[in-house]
Amino acid sequence: MRPDYHHSRLAWTFPIALLAITLILNGCSGSGGKRDRDDSDNDVGASATFPVPTEIKGNVDFWRHVYGVWSRGEVAIHDDEHMGVIYEVAKIPGAIQAGYSASQKDWLDGRLSDYISALRGLEERIRSRQTLTSRDKDLLEKFENSGGKVAVYGAADRLRAQRGLRERFRRSLEVSGRYDQTFREIMQSHNVPADLAYLPHVESSFQMNAKSSVGASGVWQFMPATGRIYMTVNDNIDERYDPILAADGAARYLSQAYRRLKSWPLAITSYNHGQGGMAKAKAQHGDQIGKIVKNYNGKAFGFASRNYYAEFIAAREVAHNAQRYFPEGVNYERPWPYDRLVLAHTMPATNLARYYGTSTAQLADLNLHWRDAVREGRANLPAGSTIWLPEGSIRRVGSQPPPVSASLLARNPSPPKPTTPRVAAVANTQSLKEQSTAPARMVATKVIPKTRYHVVQPQETLYRVAAINGLSVSELRRLNQMGADDNNIQPGQKLKVGI
Repeated sequence: MRPDYHHSRLAWTFPIALLAITLILNGCSGSGGKRDRDDSDNDVGASATFPVPTEIKGNVDFWRHVYGVWSRGEVAIHDDEHMGVIYEVAKIPGAIQAGYSASQKDWLDGRLSDYISALRGLEERIRSRQTLTSRDKDLLEKFENSGGKVAVYGAADRLRAQRGLRERFRRSLEVSGRYDQTFREIMQSHNVPADLAYLPHVESSFQMNAKSSVGASGVWQFMPATGRIYMTVNDNIDERYDPILAADGAARYLSQAYRRLKSWPLAITSYNHGQGGMAKAKAQHGDQIGKIVKNYNGKAFGFASRNYYAEFIAAREVAHNAQRYFPEGVNYERPWPYDRLVLAHTMPATNLARYYGTSTAQLADLNLHWRDAVREGRANLPAGSTIWLPEGSIRRVGSQPPPVSASLLARNPSPPKPTTPRVAAVANTQSLKEQSTAPARMVATKVIPKTRYHVVQPQETLYRVAAINGLSVSELRRLNQMGADDNNIQPGQKLKVGI
């Protein structure tokens, strides 16, 4: 986001003439049939929460085709402002790979140069009232339904190439099977629409170690400074790389953005452009996202920001109708099955691995938020950290690892304290799968009282209280006779967490 939270999707650019053309890479491969590129649909997933005004329908339809129709072997040459103006969808010659070969760059270079020349010639002939060629007329016709004929002026400087991402999006859907249910529960616990769980399709295509050129990292693409506000980000632990922990940070950010901007389209766009930037846009053009996209000329409100909400709507539409866009099938991965432990005591990763009968390497593979110092044993894991363990570890061992000696801890630097408020860790932890169905249980050597309570701490959410106490949000609501959509809790409130 910019300036509060800068986002930059993974991209590759190269210059051509007076123009910089951004080409979004298709980094993951897949297989299957392709739908007709001319397929169009008036239903672009609009709803009361996520409206699609006339001004951005062309944008949404463009990105719907990028995600669900055009393959990585195709490239659309289009106007970067009037997204409904698509000059051609060309087949990329030669072997199709993640990037472009030198000959493919030359080929695309030539296609773009040809259109630049043609559009400049068309503009000149219109200005001088010369007779238009047949190609002039074909080009001019493309603007009639998007931008109007006046949009021809300057069109040569708005040329852009976009590679299809169909295979990449399909793979993104498959990986999302690990997290979708959990992401939705997290969103709802913060009074955020559950469908914002689709945002990682736009941000990172669910690539676990995604890192942008400006430093945004992880599935949710948090910048370091913003990450430190919502989670632990330091040299030892970087929770931006944990999809579930970062989802909680994203939900809290989006909830805050909505409270400030009073509009979900604006709050979503702020995930790219920043809350300050969107507040300025709202002050100038109101809360209508269509008017802002069409008229706002704020600093840094460029192509990515103008299209961000449209990309989300398109991703939501394709993901929600995956069977239609991917008739060959999508092999969703099983929901994240691993046990969640909130660490009660500071300790090295080696002690944790030994206690649960696994290896440090296996734990490091599960805990993507561990940085090299923790993985290599040069730093300790801080108390209060979320740790993912192999499925069944908690059930098999039944307790937290005991504290380690001060001399052992002294071998490593003291772990940085978490940057967000955390409550005391407890031993009652379960896998996410178990949390949705299992009641609270006895763990360690302490007998759980017949009725257990949790006193809500500042900045705690219903999801966080549930996770810490080994419950699902729905179970926590049931224990406290809360409504199905009730997420409101207050510091000092006493919640029942076990019977």
